[in-house]
Amino acid sequence: MIVLYFFLFFILAFILTKAADLTLDSIKSISRITGAKAFILSALVLSVATSLPELFIGISSGIDGSSILSLGNLLGANITNILLVAGLSTVVAGGVAVHGEKIFREFLLASFAGVLPLFLLLDGTLSRVDGLILLAVYLVYILSFFKKRFIEVGTHHLSGKTIMRFIKNAETVEKKANKGIGHLLVGIAALLFLSNIIVGIASTIATSLSVPVFIVGLVLLSLGTTLPEMVVSFRSLKSHADGIFFGNLLGSIIINSTLIMGLVSVINPISDIEPTSYLVPGITFIISVIIFWIFIKTKHHLTRNEGFILLVLYIAFVILEFV
Repeated sequence: MIVLYFFLFFILAFILTKAADLTLDSIKSISRITGAKAFILSALVLSVATSLPELFIGISSGIDGSSILSLGNLLGANITNILLVAGLSTVVAGGVAVHGEKIFREFLLASFAGVLPLFLLLDGTLSRVDGLILLAVYLVYILSFFKKRFIEVGTHHLSGKTIMRFIKNAETVEKKANKGIGHLLVGIAALLFLSNIIVGIASTIATSLSVPVFIVGLVLLSLGTTLPEMVVSFRSLKSHADGIFFGNLLGSIIINSTLIMGLVSVINPISDIEPTSYLVPGITFIISVIIFWIFIKTKHHLTRNEGFILLVLYIAFVILEFV
């Protein structure tokens, strides 16, 4: 029976990523039809879309009173992103070039965002106040990131030509967008439905194996929910779009650690957490970001051998959690 649960778990996790793909494609379609700027897709929408499984599982677990599962999933997803996703993608691609100082600034922001929840957990709880702090950090990040672009977009749309063109084509845009909106709603509904089932299966597996729910989320669930990031990483490196690779990877860590973890804590605060339960993932994440920083900063390039090192670190992390 437990084998069946594992089989269903990974099948549903795979279907969950397909639902996320549908949602992502719908967002792209709507943005293209309505004339949204390309930077929104690459810098914000892409990382949000690939984090949708974590988001909906976090909301579902919070509503069901299993926020500890989401905490494990989010901490595990951050580690999986920086070690497994980045490591495996780099090994397959043969290396990743680092272009521009903006990636380094984004990496520092992602590192801070990833460490912040660990700091807030020092008292053994993630309260609603902690959740609001995390949400505030995400809001500040978004506002600072888009400050100049908001001005540019606002100035552009104030022109009479743009307004007249918008009025003239409003009906056509609406008709074309309706299909995309329909797909978007279906994708979101599928995410909610599947995430509820996955939360239940994960809890059943934990009970059957006498494994803490936190560990199930930390390792098993994080593997399933980071599949969208893995797919996007492979596709971006195959297309030699290294900037998209780093943007999606680092953006996902920021969103997991602030927006999603903040929402989960506000919905259902996490309390009575033993510091030893997140000690290994906390130390692993800190060591990972330090090593990753050294790799990309020294030669502005992530080599295949360095990708192998990241994979070894991930394997060591999984072994430590189950020993």
